[in-house]
Amino acid sequence: MKEDPRDPSVPPIPAAQGQLPPLISASPAPEKEPNPWPVLLIIAASLFAVLFLAAVTVGAYYFLTPRGANPGTQSNSRATPSAKSESGVKYSNDKVSREPWSIHVVKIDRSQKDLQFATPHARDKILGVSMLADQARSIPPQLGQAVAAINGDFYVRDNPIYAGDPRGLQIANGELLSAPDTVCIWFDAQGNPHLDEVKADFNVTWPDKRKTAFGLNQQRPQDKAVLYTPTYGASTRAVGGKNYVLEKDGDGPWLPLAAGQTYRARVREVQATPNTPLAAGLLVLSVPERLPEGTPEAEAGAIVEISTATAPDLKGVKAAIGGGPTLIKDGQAFTAMTAPAEVRGVWSERSKYERHPRAAVGWSPTHFYFVIVDGRQPELSVGMKLAELADYMKKLGCTDAMNLDGGKSAQMWMNGRIMNSPCQGEDTVANSIVLLRTRNSGN
Repeated sequence: MKEDPRDPSVPPIPAAQGQLPPLISASPAPEKEPNPWPVLLIIAASLFAVLFLAAVTVGAYYFLTPRGANPGTQSNSRATPSAKSESGVKYSNDKVSREPWSIHVVKIDRSQKDLQFATPHARDKILGVSMLADQARSIPPQLGQAVAAINGDFYVRDNPIYAGDPRGLQIANGELLSAPDTVCIWFDAQGNPHLDEVKADFNVTWPDKRKTAFGLNQQRPQDKAVLYTPTYGASTRAVGGKNYVLEKDGDGPWLPLAAGQTYRARVREVQATPNTPLAAGLLVLSVPERLPEGTPEAEAGAIVEISTATAPDLKGVKAAIGGGPTLIKDGQAFTAMTAPAEVRGVWSERSKYERHPRAAVGWSPTHFYFVIVDGRQPELSVGMKLAELADYMKKLGCTDAMNLDGGKSAQMWMNGRIMNSPCQGEDTVANSIVLLRTRNSGN
């Protein structure tokens, strides 16, 4: 007889009528707890994706935003290439990584006669500075619509009393604002550009036929007369000497002052007080107490003649601006890479042979160019020496080119924004060269 394997201490479970005894315990099995790891992995992956996209966005903003730009301002954001160009005008950003250089070029088709140039001054006054964008937008609609602009001449910056006074020649919409001092560019009646050193022969002829040379719309030195027009500002800011208030005499030309003209004027009054006010329709000739050639005298009612002659003759010129030095003249480029020993202590001379932000204009037989070289930003662009800038302009095909004010002034405007990366951010300048699209659509 076999041994019963069941534990004799456990009483048997009686079987229900008509049912078999259960084979397993009648109590339910516990439910299995869910595994949390798949959910956590999904959440972690989602967070990683969000953080990765945020990092990419921040990195793209950092590398694509120009150095020196004001973050978040439209004027310093980059436009798409299609927004940077239009008929006859092409913008490009040439990057040379080995230096590095970031060069901004506006190439203008000279065959399009509806493209012309203007040379405005800040706030339409000699004394004052403004943003390049504001100067572009200040162009009267009857002259045309601003398409692109580049900063202009060097100017008085450190003396706030005279800030904005251009160093050299400026003619804006035919009005002679500032006398020539060095090399200039101007545009003739056909819109053709010219580059040369312009000399002024400005003088006043007194009743006794003696002549006195004068400067124009500037701080008056102690040994030279200066003629002031209403465009200068509210007053002459001259101290000492005599101030001759002049009004028109006869039927000849009068204001606004133009180059290459002779004006006949009557002395309305003579003032010995400083800082004579400037009024519409009047000129003020401020003469120091002593002149090297002698100091003429004139009383109220006397007739004088004023000459604004220049060589070359700029009569009829509507737009002109100073700058310098010449980068290319008749195909011959500035090539000196090292400063001569005698000028190494003079910043204005030494800086020509150092790398700085640069601005320039030039032309070939077929195109005109605005060029800006960013600088003082080691990761983006170190700037150029003048010889390097001249070489670049020549490679563009320029036969003539002139340097403009550089440093923090070097700025290019197009499509409503600053296109380059100014070394100190968007800043004010005294004057500019503005490309206009006029209503003349003939080509």
